[in-house]
Amino acid sequence: MASDDPAAFLAADAIRANADRIAPHVRRTPVLRIDGADVGLAGVRLVFKLEFLQHTGSFKARGAFTSLMRRAPGPAGVVAASGGNHGAAVAYAAERLGVRATIFVPGVASAAKRARIRGYGADLRVVGERYDDALAASEAFVRATGALPVHAYDQPETLLGQASVGLEFEEDAPELDALLVAVGGGGLIGGIAAWYRGRTRVVGVEPEAAPTLALALAAGTPVDAPAGGVAADSLAPRQVGALMFPLMQRYGAGSVLVSDDAIVAAQRELWQVLRVAVEPGGAAAFAALKTGAWRAAPGQTIGVLLCGANTTAVDFG
Repeated sequence: MASDDPAAFLAADAIRANADRIAPHVRRTPVLRIDGADVGLAGVRLVFKLEFLQHTGSFKARGAFTSLMRRAPGPAGVVAASGGNHGAAVAYAAERLGVRATIFVPGVASAAKRARIRGYGADLRVVGERYDDALAASEAFVRATGALPVHAYDQPETLLGQASVGLEFEEDAPELDALLVAVGGGGLIGGIAAWYRGRTRVVGVEPEAAPTLALALAAGTPVDAPAGGVAADSLAPRQVGALMFPLMQRYGAGSVLVSDDAIVAAQRELWQVLRVAVEPGGAAAFAALKTGAWRAAPGQTIGVLLCGANTTAVDFG
């Protein structure tokens, strides 16, 4: 699937064909329309896509199944590095398809995400403190064993799978004026931007403590960025992916930054108003609206992707 043009493997017909292929293994997640006044945003309409209802609790299952169904596993199965969500998705896909999986995560990976990975039968290995530590360990594992690497964001199959989120969102909510998407490595927003191809504004949202896309757009190329903050287990790689970056340059509408406090406040409001419990990374896009980091014009309809919910924030007693 290699190409000099990252958009070439993400043509609309390829995205549709892949969505049909993985359909037996992933959920078509619903959308929820609300009056913005319900969450203190009078004058606009919001459409949430509840992608946290996906298998494994995040959008990552789409890319994982795409990769495992299009590529043959190595003699040691498949291996992935992850802050948690991608690892859970690869572990789940491997279990469903009868493939051995080894997952490397950093120490920052949450207990909820580690438990999911173990629960799907993968060999979980905790290495270092940040995503890049886990990635280096997974690359060494590939060299030693011949396992098939499944990259969390910078791989054609990953972007192709995540692009199906955009396909579904446009089919179920064609009225969107803009769409806000949280950004880590960028596989999700890159795939979505490639699907929309400028028909709708696709805006990235990042933590102030991990501004990978914002710094890349300013520099004109992916560059090293800080990798901290409350969403570090999902939105804090060292750089955005090389494949997604030209897609965002061509089709994206920039990136805005939100503070850790704003992310946590957005989590709380989603729970209090909608009884939706998402992880910090899953609340980042909503936080951009609540803080005014990105402002909708009166009368607009704004899509908000709630992308993950692997959290233990809610205590059921």
